[in-house]
Amino acid sequence: METPILNKKVKVQKFPGKGGWTYIVLDYQPKEEQNKLWVKVRGTVNEFKIEQYKIASMKNGKYLLPLKLELRKKTKIKEGDMVEVCLYLDNTDLLVPEEISDCLEDFPDALAFFNSISESNRKYYIDWIIEAKNLETKVTRINKMIDRLLDKKRMHDV
Repeated sequence: METPILNKKVKVQKFPGKGGWTYIVLDYQPKEEQNKLWVKVRGTVNEFKIEQYKIASMKNGKYLLPLKLELRKKTKIKEGDMVEVCLYLDNTDLLVPEEISDCLEDFPDALAFFNSISESNRKYYIDWIIEAKNLETKVTRINKMIDRLLDKKRMHDV
């Protein structure tokens, strides 16, 4: 049976100011062979399932887990709340939704560039597309992604 890297209650915090991140601070010591700046995790926050999240080193022996808007809305989590967190290391490959992979297969050069960029850059594209509220927006974003990949541009390249 797999052992969680963290299983406890922690307090939700928020950076001050408009647009400040909502997050939790985690006590976690990665093993020597692990990347120490970013660690990919999966698990639950108040029983809300999270997958392929990255916790970031705060360089003080602690890690920060941003709490995305979707998670906060569905669980009604806000600053100051105590939340139950259970996290495991996530060594799985990035999941590319079938609708995106099917489109990329029609454009081998775009697919090759997509596969050559970092996992975080691939995830930016994927998240941007799956966050679309309707099918028309999703299709438009997939087309824009393919055009950008054909031009050898990552998500945030100008």
